[in-house]
Parts: sequence; C-alpha cells; structure tokens
Amino acid sequence: MTQQFTIETDGPVATLTLDRAEKRNALALPFWEDFPAAIEELDKSGDIRAIVIAANGPLFCAGIDLSAFAGVAGDRSKLGAAAPLDFIEKVGRMQRTFTVLEEARVPVIAAIHGKCLGAGVDMITACDIRLATKDAAFSVYEIHIGMTADVGTFPRLLNHLPEGLVRELAYTGREMGAEEALRYGLVNHVHETHEDVISAAQDMARDIATKAPMAVHGCKRAITYSRDHKTKEALDYIGLWNASMLNPSELMTAAAAKQSGQPGQFAKLPQKTRLDEAGS
Repeated sequence: MTQQFTIETDGPVATLTLDRAEKRNALALPFWEDFPAAIEELDKSGDIRAIVIAANGPLFCAGIDLSAFAGVAGDRSKLGAAAPLDFIEKVGRMQRTFTVLEEARVPVIAAIHGKCLGAGVDMITACDIRLATKDAAFSVYEIHIGMTADVGTFPRLLNHLPEGLVRELAYTGREMGAEEALRYGLVNHVHETHEDVISAAQDMARDIATKAPMAVHGCKRAITYSRDHKTKEALDYIGLWNASMLNPSELMTAAAAKQSGQPGQFAKLPQKTRLDEAGS
C-alpha cells in the first residue's frame, strides 16, 4: 500500500488523513485501490464505530491526479473493440472507491478545509456528515478540464443540493464557499480553522461511538434506504429491520448508561471474516 494517506485510531474512532500535501492531495492511481481497501479493513473489524476523513496541507483535495488519466485510459489501440469495456470497468472500480463510504456499517465524517475540487467532492458527498472550515470551497472542477464528472458527483450531489444549483455548479465549475454550502445543507457546520474542524469531527465521532453500534448502523441503513425509496417502502424496511435486529438487552443497556452516566456495554458490530475462518 502506498503512502496516499495515514490512519490513526483512538479507541473506537479512526481518522484517515490524506497525506500528499506536496501534490495538493491529488488522488493518484494507487489511491483508488488503497482507499477502499483501507475503509473496508476498518469497517470489518467491529472495533471501529466511526471514521473521520481529513487531510494535511493547505487544502483538502485537488481532485484526481491528472497522471491517473493515462493509467485509466491505457493504450486503447492494443485492446481494439474491447477498449470501451476496459474503460467502463476501470471507471466502475473508481466509482466503487467512494461507494464503500456509503456502504460502511459505521458513520463517516468529512473534515474539510480549504479547497475541495473534482473527485474530492465525490468523496465528501459519499460521507454521512460534512464539516468545513470557513475558508472551504467546493467545485465540480471537471468542466474546467473538458470532461464530465463520472466518479459519483451528480447522483450524490443531487442528494444534498437543489437540481438547478447542481446544474450551475456543473456547467460553470464555480466555487461554492463554506457559508453557501452551509445554507444549502451540503455541510452541517462551519468552523474557524483546520485544527478546529478536525477536532469537531473527532468529537462528533467520539459521541457517536458512545451509542449502541447496532442502533447507529440501523440508522445509517434506514436513512440511506429511505432517501432512495418511497415512504411506504422505507417504513416497511425499517419495520423489518427492527423486527429482526431490535434486542431488549440493548434498550436496557442504553437506559442504564443514561442513568449512571457511564459508557454502555453494547454489543459490537460483528467482525467480518472469511466463511471458512474459525469462529465466524
């Protein structure tokens, strides 16, 4: 695994920090394989209850590293008629890089500072919660380099912003500042400094980590399902979820924790293991 980012854990909270400051945290080819593998590894342990995505350097992310385009496109002449399929499959893998954030069992919080461009927008819109510094700015930057964003911008940005505004951002590539992003709901809160936003994200993650992991996971599943389905379908889904997952012992543990002020001893999310591993 290449050093595209670092990972630190503090009890049940993991912080993944983009760490190519000298390249403005542009996302090189190894990132698209290493990042989803790292998120899935954190998620499968059962010990991590929330993940924070942050970045080093003067800005959060400059988008895809332009050198990555050559690697994705490859030498199409060698593939002949199969070249389009090869390209589509590679793009699908890149789209999967951020889909793992939505599919993670635990909440993912983005702590954004400075500019967040292109694929950086794809990344943060796949997170559950977004916090930003007052100097943060977001841009669907792909239009400036003559391409249509294809790694997740439009389906996810439309979950957070009005369609007309998404069209404006896509067609012009203009920057949306933190206050505008807050006003429209793209970010939850705005903080003064880089240090402040990371601290706030980690505090929020620690707060989430005190709650019952199964209940938090159920909330994430239910909210995502409800966003993508009709109300009746979502109500049925939530009813079935609680019919199968709700455990009276978790309710009693939560009540005892609230009364005592001590952390609740909740059931952990199950560790994801191979089917042929002992104890699975």
